[in-house]
Amino acid sequence: MADATTLRHRGSVGQPPAAAAPLDPIPAAADLSPTLSIKWRKLLLFATLCLTPYLLLLYLLDVERRMLKSILINLAMSVGAFFLTIFLIPIVSVYVLRRNMFGYDINKRGSPAGTVKVPESLGLVTGVVYLVVTILFQHSYFTPENTISESFPPENAWLTEYNAALACICFMLFLGFVDDVLDIPWRVKLLLPSIAALPLLMAYAGRTTIVIPKPLRSSLGLKELNLGWVYKLYMGLLAVFCTNSVNILAGVNGLEVGQSVIISCAVLIHNVMQIARNSGEIQHAHAFSIYLMQPLVATSLGLLAFNWYPSSVFVGDTYTYFAGMALAVVGILGHFSETLLLFFLPQIINFIYSIPQLFKIVPCPRHRLPSFDPKTGLLTGSNDMNLVNLFLRWFGRCSEQQLCIRLLLFQVLACGFCFALRYFMAGWYK
Repeated sequence: MADATTLRHRGSVGQPPAAAAPLDPIPAAADLSPTLSIKWRKLLLFATLCLTPYLLLLYLLDVERRMLKSILINLAMSVGAFFLTIFLIPIVSVYVLRRNMFGYDINKRGSPAGTVKVPESLGLVTGVVYLVVTILFQHSYFTPENTISESFPPENAWLTEYNAALACICFMLFLGFVDDVLDIPWRVKLLLPSIAALPLLMAYAGRTTIVIPKPLRSSLGLKELNLGWVYKLYMGLLAVFCTNSVNILAGVNGLEVGQSVIISCAVLIHNVMQIARNSGEIQHAHAFSIYLMQPLVATSLGLLAFNWYPSSVFVGDTYTYFAGMALAVVGILGHFSETLLLFFLPQIINFIYSIPQLFKIVPCPRHRLPSFDPKTGLLTGSNDMNLVNLFLRWFGRCSEQQLCIRLLLFQVLACGFCFALRYFMAGWYK
């Protein structure tokens, strides 16, 4: 991870970095039972703020009865996935520590918390539970035959794309875990989403046309433009961006999972609004997105329960790649990739701002993180070029939890800006 909040450790048990100046001795290697804390109150507040708008719209808007039933079944399964994630993370943490996959929290260096071995790559639990739930959901939604006729509903046409999406997410989860274990160079990381997106690109049989914006139609003389293979190239590039953009806007407890949950909830709000306004294929496209996003939110909240400050587990590249790919596939197959990119506005800003360091135009350290003062417990922004340090330079020193909240509020504002922009440009742009 480009901006990891952890100093990773592999192999035999060792000591934290000398600069950490630990105040307490590191626990013995034989002690493999991690002390995990669930932040129930903070989790309940965060989940309520994120999910309430979506659930209210789902209740108030007119959604076709059969589709609503499927959404509610998926929602119930997602709630079960949340509790299963909560249950499994402590168990998997023991096995992770047994293989010496742990990290030291750099943002707590110099304090007792900076010497604690934190289990790494727990995004694996989230991804596995997510895949199990989304695969089982097929039994209650799709009929056995993948055909469209008077006997079989039109949503069966989505089965191939649904399985292709799950294959991409599964592939990306695997590659993310490989990255956590092997610590792959970041240049190679750029190729991983392209490989993971292959099942989707090969199975995609939808439209490859784009709607020309109304202000340009008279000059171009076109209403739609068929891009052909260029559209599939765009799909692959979108998958690369989504996975890596979540991965590099990181380094603060709860930030990776928090931003993914906020974007996913914004996608859910957009989906239910479009279902109420449209019919036919557009409805099914956004329902398809809901079936993949509700389990993502639920399992991510289960992980956030342990990853919120002070973090008891680290999510690893396993989670960031998995969540980024899940968001990419719904944007592609749901045909709202432009809206999805607007939801990713903070990630776009962070990427553009990071370009000089990412491409080695200016020196780029391995961990582009702020400095921590153990006496005050506050973070100070460094000169590294990312949003984490930029917020600290602009708004002043603060605790790690305050910094995470500020960055997540910026994510909420970006999503709100997207909805406002769509509202004001409706009927004029497209």
